[in-house]
Amino acid sequence: MPQSQKIPQTDKYPLVSIVTVNFNQAVVTCEFLNSMRHITYQNIEIIVVDNGSKEPVDNIERDYPEVKLIKSMKNLGFAGGNNLGIDEAKGKHLLFINNDTEVEAGFLEPLVQLLENNSLAGMVSPKIKFYHQPEVIQYAGYGKINPYTLRMHGLGYNQKDDGQFDNITETHFAHGCAMMIPRTVIDQVGKMPELYFLYYEEHDWSTRIKEAGYKIYYQPQSVVLHKESVSTGKASTLKTYYFTRNRMLFWRRNIRGNLAVLSFFYLTLIAIPKNFLIFLLSFKFKHLKAYNKAIYWHVKNIHKKYKIPLKGFTFY
Repeated sequence: MPQSQKIPQTDKYPLVSIVTVNFNQAVVTCEFLNSMRHITYQNIEIIVVDNGSKEPVDNIERDYPEVKLIKSMKNLGFAGGNNLGIDEAKGKHLLFINNDTEVEAGFLEPLVQLLENNSLAGMVSPKIKFYHQPEVIQYAGYGKINPYTLRMHGLGYNQKDDGQFDNITETHFAHGCAMMIPRTVIDQVGKMPELYFLYYEEHDWSTRIKEAGYKIYYQPQSVVLHKESVSTGKASTLKTYYFTRNRMLFWRRNIRGNLAVLSFFYLTLIAIPKNFLIFLLSFKFKHLKAYNKAIYWHVKNIHKKYKIPLKGFTFY
């Protein structure tokens, strides 16, 4: 019997809506759905949002009748696709998880338990490890973002998992690969910001959630295995464009005052020239073109105001 049909909602197993986005990766998504069929949590609904794929997704409808498949006529980006899932979700808690992941059987219970036992918990991410190197950590929390460089330190990244990150901790940002949020929090802070399209939207959303007075947690008792960048490629020009554009967009939305001025000088006098030279001297001309396009996007939209009013959140 499909997991989503096992039992009605109870206090022990509040309904969890699992939302994942597919874009031209039906085979990968089916591998994810096979993994979901083996989890032990007994009250879920699974929502797959097809984000305007050119490849057919008939096999998802045919082979996974327990799944609610939503078809978008166009690619709405990571946030837009997940927001379609939010509109259809009925769960008390919503798990946003990449389709290029597979999970351990008992991964869901620790996430739900943390949210159920802590009213200030607004978001939680599991320990994320590399699928092809399951002994190596990808995510064990994030440090604070540097307001000048707009970079953050990923705890545990590329380290062998020897149990050194096995304690539940408060963290500064969730990981977009897998993050669970109570529905009440989404209703309060709003859905995922869609202006990013790809990359940095989870950091912006994390910022909104913290600004609303909630905390974000890393839960190592839950483990997700990530195949990483199946859709965009590890070093694609698409990634170069959106990562560059959105790094600066995050700055425009969230950094202000003297910090914004100092960060602006760092970006324009150091970061942008440095990256330009790196792409140029390494003969990565397609990436250089994507990088320049991202910078030009901000020049073209310099008159637009993207800032969000904050009440006291600090980035440093």
